[in-house]
Amino acid sequence: MRWNLPRRWACLILGGALLMPYMMAGVLTSGLLQGQSVNMYLPAQLGVFVAVLPVVALTGLFLPVRALEVSAAQGLLGAGVETPPRQARRSWEERWRTTAWYTLHLGVGGVASGFTLAGIPFTVFTLAVPFFGGPARLLGFDVEPGWAALYWPLIGLAVLGAVVLVAAGGGALLARLAPVLLGPTPGERLAAAERQARTLAERNRLARELHDSVGHALSVVTLQAAAAGRVLDRDPETARTALAAIEQSARAALDDLDHVLGVLRDGSPPPEAGPPQATLADLGDLAATTGADVRPEVGDLTGVPAVVSREAYRIVQEALTNAIKHGQGPVRLAVAVQDGDLRLEITNRPATNGGRSAGRSGTEPGARSGGRGVTGMRERVRLLRGDLEAGPVEGGWRVSVRLPLRSVS
Repeated sequence: MRWNLPRRWACLILGGALLMPYMMAGVLTSGLLQGQSVNMYLPAQLGVFVAVLPVVALTGLFLPVRALEVSAAQGLLGAGVETPPRQARRSWEERWRTTAWYTLHLGVGGVASGFTLAGIPFTVFTLAVPFFGGPARLLGFDVEPGWAALYWPLIGLAVLGAVVLVAAGGGALLARLAPVLLGPTPGERLAAAERQARTLAERNRLARELHDSVGHALSVVTLQAAAAGRVLDRDPETARTALAAIEQSARAALDDLDHVLGVLRDGSPPPEAGPPQATLADLGDLAATTGADVRPEVGDLTGVPAVVSREAYRIVQEALTNAIKHGQGPVRLAVAVQDGDLRLEITNRPATNGGRSAGRSGTEPGARSGGRGVTGMRERVRLLRGDLEAGPVEGGWRVSVRLPLRSVS
């Protein structure tokens, strides 16, 4: 409290200073209405003080004083006021709370300033009365210098103590009420929570897409590099094709990685309208980057909503990654709209090299380190209220997806 008292006192003086224009206008208006000169007596000033408080409250509804008051409360009162988020438009709830604080600050500050301006000079004068000057009249009493006037300094010190108590009490009151009246309103907290939720959802989407893109690229790079190594001496043309697929996949993954890392490094909310996202219209390019023998069978997709098209592309990307890892031979990619649903089917023969697939037959294939393969596909399908089947089947490896189109607004 001792350390905060000077700053809190300064905050009260600031409130009194802000009140002065209202008081001056009130005194002048009072004089004009009464047709007489300005009345500076204390009763008249108290009447003006009470009369201008509604005017202070009215201006607090419309003047942008919240930022100033928050800064004063944080820097001078030492109050733990949470900085409110910026709003495009002020709500009435925020206006009423701000005007309540503004009126309280100026009212309490005006009282404390009045005590300060009257009490401190009075104390200085009473301390000097016994030692300087001639007879004086103080509060209606004739005061003679000398030992007979020694009780006046005691009265002055008592008045000074009262001024300090008023300042301490007023500062403590404002510090207690500042977080309540100046902090974020429930509506602002809800809006901030919604923005945070949207930001987290967007970051999760970016992380999921980065996983799919980079995981797909690494799978293609690993398999194509192994294939190129096996045929480099006897079939250079096939090796060059595999290396081209590696370059194309790595370049696409690097672009995705640069974009996502740039967003995360910036620390700002991910932009809602970022670079164009891949859709089912890009399946041809996706098949080319795999370097595998992908045989697409794509129907008319003009009626597929954009959000479904984007998610379906990532599902196909992950499914192709699993097909390449856990099967062999040509990959059949069938995409079509049937009975109001988008149907995806990716199939090929199971791998037979070294029992690779057999070692995973008891679990969901595609659960790479971190377990985000089939799990990521299931999350996307569940968000779109669809169905997914993934795993080894008799005679091959299969991923089958159904995504309803009618439920997507």
